[in-house]
Amino acid sequence: MDYKNDKRIVLTLDAGGTNFVFSAISGNEEIVKPIIYPSFGDDLEKCLSTIINGFKQIKAKIKSEPAAISFAFPGPADYPAGIIGDLWNLPGFKGGVALGPMLEDIFKVPAFINNDGNLFVYGEAIAGFLPYINRLMEENGSGKRFKNLFGVTLGTGFGGGFVMDGKLLVGDNSCGGEIWLLNHGFEEDKNVEESLSIRGLKNFYSADTGIDPEEAPEPLEIYKIANGEMKGDKDAAKRSFTSFGKVLGDTLSSVVTLFDSLIVIGGGLSGASGVFLNETVAEMNGVFHSEGKNIKKMEVTAFNLEDKNETDKFIKGEKREIDIPFSDKKVIYDPLQRVGVGISRLGTSKAVSIGAYSFALSEIDRKI
Repeated sequence: MDYKNDKRIVLTLDAGGTNFVFSAISGNEEIVKPIIYPSFGDDLEKCLSTIINGFKQIKAKIKSEPAAISFAFPGPADYPAGIIGDLWNLPGFKGGVALGPMLEDIFKVPAFINNDGNLFVYGEAIAGFLPYINRLMEENGSGKRFKNLFGVTLGTGFGGGFVMDGKLLVGDNSCGGEIWLLNHGFEEDKNVEESLSIRGLKNFYSADTGIDPEEAPEPLEIYKIANGEMKGDKDAAKRSFTSFGKVLGDTLSSVVTLFDSLIVIGGGLSGASGVFLNETVAEMNGVFHSEGKNIKKMEVTAFNLEDKNETDKFIKGEKREIDIPFSDKKVIYDPLQRVGVGISRLGTSKAVSIGAYSFALSEIDRKI
């Protein structure tokens, strides 16, 4: 459900390991100037006091009572219960901290916590990539619609989340969509985040050029080198993104095999999709070799929805009429089983905010 016309207000928090950014959302839009505080992640009492004070200051800026508090917070956690576990980037959280219940007790409104991968894909499913693709299908006369969306974020880490027919997958242990722990398809005993992250891209470049990883350029610099906009080893930069795209494609082929969904990509590294996304989709459409035969990695075909020609083929499909047996009637049949891969239509931060806002209101409405 899209809450863009809803007048209810939800207090939000963008919780990072360094800073906390507090705000308020109404009708899918930020309605106050955000407040930023250090996270004090190694001091639990100071950290919790900062969270309480931040929300109090935001509440003082709005004209009516908030309907809820909703925000992304790192795990491990029992998100439905609002309890945060042992966090590596906020080491003050140890042994289980009842963050959600604390906020509900103080502010007397429901408090909803989730991870950023979940809220990112929820926002894109409600107001971003998923409705954008279905709108394209409708405008071009296609009867096919998509209901499922997997989202990944590429940045400091590799996050993920899945929405199935409008419902966010959290999992029995609040661990649904933890894509960062999938096995690395090309390096034994590694998880994919070792490649699909800022450090992973820098490692690709340093290994190719023979420099120390600590001296490797930042991702934006590697991107500029690859495009000839900055001095450096252009071929090595291109190969770094090719390797990055290949690992991503291998990983997403496993996701599609399990969830049969569109894929949306966000996070800081998504801005470089022009130099890796073709390789990603090509790897998804790759093959396994078994007993002298080639077997497709997926039953479906993947399309790069940032490429116009690919998008046109995706929308058109292979629609045709077929006969109904023992009848003079016909039906329309499109045998092209397909998924598309594209970039966030909202921007990662806005998608997370809309996801947090919509998730809170949908949970409130579900309980009415």
